[in-house]
Amino acid sequence: MTRRLPVAERLVSVAERRARLGRRHRLVASSRTDDVTAITASLVALHSSDPASVYLSAAARMSHPSIDAVSQALYDDRTVVRHHAMRRTLWVFTPELARAAHASCTAALATREWKRLSTMVEDSAIAEDGAAWVSAARRDVLAALAAAGEATSRQLGQLVPSLRVPLHLAVGKSYAGQQGAHTRVLLNLGFDGLIVRGRATGSWISSEYTWSLMDAWVPGGVVGADPLASADELAAAYLGAFGPATMADIQWWTGWTLGATKRALASIGAMAVKLDDGSAAWLRADDVDVEPAAEPWVAYLPALDPSAMGWKDRAWYVGEHGALGASIVDRNGNIGPTIWVDGEIVGSWAQRKSGEIAHRVMNDVGRARTRDVAREAERLQNLIGDARVTVRFPAPIQKELLS
Repeated sequence: MTRRLPVAERLVSVAERRARLGRRHRLVASSRTDDVTAITASLVALHSSDPASVYLSAAARMSHPSIDAVSQALYDDRTVVRHHAMRRTLWVFTPELARAAHASCTAALATREWKRLSTMVEDSAIAEDGAAWVSAARRDVLAALAAAGEATSRQLGQLVPSLRVPLHLAVGKSYAGQQGAHTRVLLNLGFDGLIVRGRATGSWISSEYTWSLMDAWVPGGVVGADPLASADELAAAYLGAFGPATMADIQWWTGWTLGATKRALASIGAMAVKLDDGSAAWLRADDVDVEPAAEPWVAYLPALDPSAMGWKDRAWYVGEHGALGASIVDRNGNIGPTIWVDGEIVGSWAQRKSGEIAHRVMNDVGRARTRDVAREAERLQNLIGDARVTVRFPAPIQKELLS
């Protein structure tokens, strides 16, 4: 029998939400750590659509920021792993949370994507029986990776020549195009959780990776967890990091249906609270105590950082400044690089070709905090060094900062 959700009672103010964010997201000095795995778990996962964001998100929460430490966790210790999950997004998780996210989010997506690929194969006149072609392609790629140990997308195209055929995308549309079939097969095998993006082929800002069998990369792999228990685990992890969150926030972040979201919240015994605007939100039952004020903090966070992308309703940390919100968010809701002061986004930054970190504070934060913001820009510039960070989904203010 499904449990009923409780009625909201306790009020959680904007100030308290900002204090919770600072501590739980390891942005106040006292909660920072050099443990990349702990940082990742604290945020549930790090966005990996922009490869540099993984590094800069982790570094912003480290006591001693280090690019090498993030690479070590990803590629040597393998205590964190890349995997597609919520909303088709590429994330970096601990293996434990990757399993929960796979079962509750990715497995259903993979089934749909294989059916879609079968249709694309037939529409592209590659084979009359798309399902049979796809089945053979899956088998051949897995066998090639088992033999090679690891390989890039291009190398796999050479190892399995039958896959080096063009898929026709969006047939009949003005934006129709082509893509190598092996590229789509690799993507879908990644959705399956059977293969994984391993070490980057270039530097830490590269988006080209080698591929490996997931079971060889992460002992036990990420497949096989119970979907409902995994949804409960993911909902509890999300509320631990992002609570209080509204039903709309949770549904948007996970990509679940409303029914699935309500079921998970009821199953974990989430507690209802009220926000300043009177709307209902949810906390974990073991995390309902009033949060004390947090120490002052300043942070430069990269594009698509989890702290900026964790809620559908962002007014409480973007503030009342409509111009600021419009300048840092693209038309699809992706947030660019941000400057935070005490739990509120106050500006944005960009790296120029010279390596300089250009920044703009659009809220009045006072002279002392303005100096703190400038010092953080210098620290970030030194951390990035000779690398040049680009943003895949640039917000409007990026063009101004780069000029």
